[in-house]
Amino acid sequence: MPSLSVTQLLAAHRAGDDDALDRAFAQVYDDLRRAASAQLRRSSSATLNTTSLVNEAYLRLTDSKQASPNDRAHFLAIAARAMRYIIIDYARERGAAKRGAGADHVRLDDDVAVAIEDQAQQLLSLDTALQELAKLDARLVSVVECRFFTGLSEPETADALGTSLSTVQRDWKRAKAWLREKMTER
Repeated sequence: MPSLSVTQLLAAHRAGDDDALDRAFAQVYDDLRRAASAQLRRSSSATLNTTSLVNEAYLRLTDSKQASPNDRAHFLAIAARAMRYIIIDYARERGAAKRGAGADHVRLDDDVAVAIEDQAQQLLSLDTALQELAKLDARLVSVVECRFFTGLSEPETADALGTSLSTVQRDWKRAKAWLREKMTER
């Protein structure tokens, strides 16, 4: 049987082939592990690691009736959002005990990796700011999810969101500036 592309597998899944999503996930698994690893590189978490983050994202994607990705790039964008929610949920759990004790500020640099347990309060503040930003410009939030929570490069983000590289670069700058301002107000 010839190997189908992620896009073809996702189309098969939408047409009713339940196994097609599993096969599509297998094809993007290494990309998701790379993204999760980049996100958790400096994390001191003993319970949230690359494998558990990717597996939890997969479970959320398969359980979601709303997730209907069209192609590989769209699949990665949806996975970025799932990883955001997983990381934020984890931060909420950890934040109850930590409440920001000695934590550094969350930075939106290109090579950022978040120590979730140490920065739980800042991640929760970031999530609140992202919810506010979504009311103004949802595309900016999607760029942040891809760049910050999944660690996609600017070209990968452009591909995932189906937009141009220059739009992603402009949106990334706007989102960082807006979030920086909101985060300093808190």
